[in-house]
Amino acid sequence: MAGKVYLVGAGPGDAKLMTLKGMECIQKADVLVYDRLASPRFLKWMKSGGEKIYVGKLPDRHTMKQEDINQLLVDLALEGKTVVRLKGGDPTIFGRVGEEAELLRRHGIAYEIVPGITSAISVPAYAGIPVTHRDYASSLSIITGHESPDKLDHSIQWDKVTNATGTLIFLMGVAKIGYISTQLIKHGRPPETPVALVRWGTRAEQETLTGTLADIEAKVTAADFKPPAVIVVGDVVLQRETLKWAEAMPLFGKRIVVTRARSQESGLVEMIEELGGEPYEFPVIETVMPEDVEKKARIAEALGALEAYDWVFFTSANGVEFFFRHLAELGADVRRLHRARIAAVGPATAAALAAHGLICEELPQRFQAEGLLEQLGPQLRPGEKVLLPRGDLARDWLPEQLTELGLHVTEADTYETVVTGEDDIELLKLLEEGRIHAVTFTSSSTVRNFLNILRRMGLSDPLPLLEKVKIACIGPVTEQTAVEAGLTPGLLPGEATIEALVQELCRWNETTRPSLG
Repeated sequence: MAGKVYLVGAGPGDAKLMTLKGMECIQKADVLVYDRLASPRFLKWMKSGGEKIYVGKLPDRHTMKQEDINQLLVDLALEGKTVVRLKGGDPTIFGRVGEEAELLRRHGIAYEIVPGITSAISVPAYAGIPVTHRDYASSLSIITGHESPDKLDHSIQWDKVTNATGTLIFLMGVAKIGYISTQLIKHGRPPETPVALVRWGTRAEQETLTGTLADIEAKVTAADFKPPAVIVVGDVVLQRETLKWAEAMPLFGKRIVVTRARSQESGLVEMIEELGGEPYEFPVIETVMPEDVEKKARIAEALGALEAYDWVFFTSANGVEFFFRHLAELGADVRRLHRARIAAVGPATAAALAAHGLICEELPQRFQAEGLLEQLGPQLRPGEKVLLPRGDLARDWLPEQLTELGLHVTEADTYETVVTGEDDIELLKLLEEGRIHAVTFTSSSTVRNFLNILRRMGLSDPLPLLEKVKIACIGPVTEQTAVEAGLTPGLLPGEATIEALVQELCRWNETTRPSLG
């Protein structure tokens, strides 16, 4: 039985501009057929085992011909697969979706066309240009510019198009901007008509160039302004000076890799997006419950004597969450901790405890184990019993120091940190092209695993690719691990929190990006 093909509009680039239906199609796809205009984040929505087929240009291969893509969709569907053909913008606007749909129909293959947000309106909007405006334009035309002058003259009736609508939108016309300007002036548009070119709109590389029909070709040449870009012609371009908003956001123009566990990354990803950056999700660790019988027995023994502890030290939010998972599995009552004092490293850990109804001692000034000991050291007494629930890769420093002070320490490795992450060719491409601006590390294990995964993907030495990438570490321990690995950390927040890390990224961007123009 034949499968089904979804011809999905991917929107202009920003992953959040994908429609809900488009996302649902990707999530259920057996095969995703995509090109360079699709956000790499879409690939991460696929179900486990889904096949990804890139039909764009590669170093050793030109872009796959449209006829071959059409046939590929047919062949995959005839194998009984659910196929998503992801197309930039809206598939019905210069997306050649008609050709793909016609061939599918001829072969009796079910398909759906899923509209997307076209770059013709969204890209100008991200540059602060509304394509219509009560005072400037009440109509618009969307025109292809990706043709030779002869073909343009054949497909465009310049005498009618030039003044047919207040706003003219040309897609894929950067290389022909001089010819387009000449024709518009020739057929009645004033030479002083405002023009804007918006390159890679809604993405981290977004760049806007403005001028007039008379001078825009010279400006494009001087700036070496490359495609892909949307061209806006008309007085609505004048709105940009008062309405541009994306460039004013604190993380505009930055693509930032998030390496922390998928179960934890959402907060950091959302903060980056909210501040105008483009997060690239690449989780390199995952935290899991131990499965080894002996390890589980040791945890059960440690948690079986809750009433005996004078202190419980939590060094991470993960330690809190897995502690309570184990209590649930063992059927243990947290009230057995009634005589213990609770200590936490960092506000995130304290918040995780508070969510479970436990209020910790006064937080240390330094959000790491050293700070915890500095704060509580005078209150610790030899002979007291301490429970230390944490991960299997945690440092030995804290239990060693507590033991030296004469306390009896019971370590419970309540979770394990494992390497995760599929090979990600898109990430390699972005690194090679210099389109990754920063990488965030929130633990020593994220540093080690990130580099190991890059090596696994074929980079014998990933360090040269990261020389121009800003390395942001959440705290001094993570920073030291990065240094030992050969990296050069450039950002370290004053507090070891996600919020402080994001604030540091904003400060860095403020000092590096060009002034708004």
